[in-house]
Amino acid sequence: MERNYPIYTIKKECQDCYKCVRVCPVKAIKVCDGHATVMSENCLACGSCYRVCPSHAKHVRSDIEKVKQLLAKNKNVYASVAPSWAGVLGCDEFTLVGMLKKLGFKGVSETALGAQQVSAAYAEFLNKAKPGVYFSSACPVCADYIVHYAPQFSKNIVPFASPALTHAKMLKKLYGNDAGVVFIGPCIAKKNEADKMPELLDAAITFNELRDWLFEAAIDPLSAPKSAQGFVPSKSSDGALYPLEGGMLRSLKRSGLKDGIEVMTVSGLKEFCKTLEEIGKEPVNQVVFIETLSCKAGCIKGPCTGGEVSMIKAFLGVEKQFDREIPAVKKPEVSVRVDYSSSSAPQKYYSPEDIAGALARVGKYSVEDELNCDGCGYNTCRNFARALLDGRAEPSMCVSYMRKTALRKANAILRCIPSGVAIFDRNLEIIESNIPFAKIAGKETEELYAQCPGLKGACIYKLLPFEELFSLIFNSADNEIRKERVPYGTKLLDMTLFVIEKGQTAGLVVEDVTTTELHREIIAQKAKEVLRKNIMAVQDVAGRLGENIAETEIILNYITEGFGPDKKDK
Repeated sequence: MERNYPIYTIKKECQDCYKCVRVCPVKAIKVCDGHATVMSENCLACGSCYRVCPSHAKHVRSDIEKVKQLLAKNKNVYASVAPSWAGVLGCDEFTLVGMLKKLGFKGVSETALGAQQVSAAYAEFLNKAKPGVYFSSACPVCADYIVHYAPQFSKNIVPFASPALTHAKMLKKLYGNDAGVVFIGPCIAKKNEADKMPELLDAAITFNELRDWLFEAAIDPLSAPKSAQGFVPSKSSDGALYPLEGGMLRSLKRSGLKDGIEVMTVSGLKEFCKTLEEIGKEPVNQVVFIETLSCKAGCIKGPCTGGEVSMIKAFLGVEKQFDREIPAVKKPEVSVRVDYSSSSAPQKYYSPEDIAGALARVGKYSVEDELNCDGCGYNTCRNFARALLDGRAEPSMCVSYMRKTALRKANAILRCIPSGVAIFDRNLEIIESNIPFAKIAGKETEELYAQCPGLKGACIYKLLPFEELFSLIFNSADNEIRKERVPYGTKLLDMTLFVIEKGQTAGLVVEDVTTTELHREIIAQKAKEVLRKNIMAVQDVAGRLGENIAETEIILNYITEGFGPDKKDK
């Protein structure tokens, strides 16, 4: 089920925009019936789709209830707080510890302590490494990208787990294997780490989830009581720099990285992917270490930081936590070795015939038809064709195909309608029209239509001289329909005007009702004549009936008088 994965889609809120497809670095989005869903087996949980979704259809799985249950069952649960807290939460150490203890945590510790152990382990490894390029594993998104999508570099990842997992092991070593550990930070991908290694990390929640939980518990950071005890077991030093670009490199140098080892930072998945493409084109004869960060500017701009704090303020907040007086870790006491072996799925091969068939489904039969417009979310039409063959995309995602389809349907309807139809813009220039419209406009217009089907660009009021009527429709409401009956030469026209796009385009349906009206007049005249004759006939019948009644009355009176009682005696 999609909701079991850290990122999922509320389908009814998905709006057919394909923005998530466009920004996803690995196209781990499947579109079905116009709704975009996350393909968990391909996803890196980088949060790119979550960031850009305009309708907020992409959601991050909430693990608050899972943590509540853990706290209810285990009284020995510690919070591992990512070092970016100092830049994005807007509170001090003792307030943060006080709030988390009020939620039920036994203690609060900085993930930065695990980062310092990682720096020491990295320095030892790189100081003995053979010439070549090596990548950090601190960012799970970048590490997973290499493993699944650039497996040729899997052996170049420094073989240690992330600071979060290292810190979790460190806390269990200090407080017992029964101790629960919950990571709190800006990263969605940490949920994947917790899902994969529950023996170290019980759960991972984001800063956004923490804010929701504090709100639910009526804990206000501005008025929350401060804890007398700060972070356990101690405060961090250079590990606090990890959320910043180059922060890991500064920590590595303090941990004893030898001179002569070249270091660099690559932040942002787009730049990271480009860097991987460039590596291997030229030989590298020395040790080069690359700090990789999937988020541009580092973890202080992670997908679930909340976004309320400016980059400068976040940067200064993290720098403030770096205590230079605390000595760096030179030798790792705790480390988690990880084998980053390739686990990439084999890529499906599609023949040129397969690709051509998929392109034909969206009306692309030649190279000229391949616009590579990126409207569907894929940078080339051929990549879109592969997505169609994979079942990850559908033809309706192609903007040019849908536009052509709509035009074909509209033109077919226009051709079949017996009435005259014209669509025109605010400049009263025709966008499309049909042959009945041209015939109604007159012989010259009909001849012009034969030369220029549709009459595109022609001025409508020069073909039918009703400029005022055509202009007025653009001042109408969206659903208003205006009906007019107007004389045009020897003709009588019924005109229906309506808005298509307010202020931009309008439509006209026109019918020549001259013959119809003439027939109506003839019928009316004949009906009047028939009615007149009927009235005369009725009057004649009534007159004759009146005479008969009078004669009958006289006879009846005579008979009555003849049979009266006095007449009988006589």
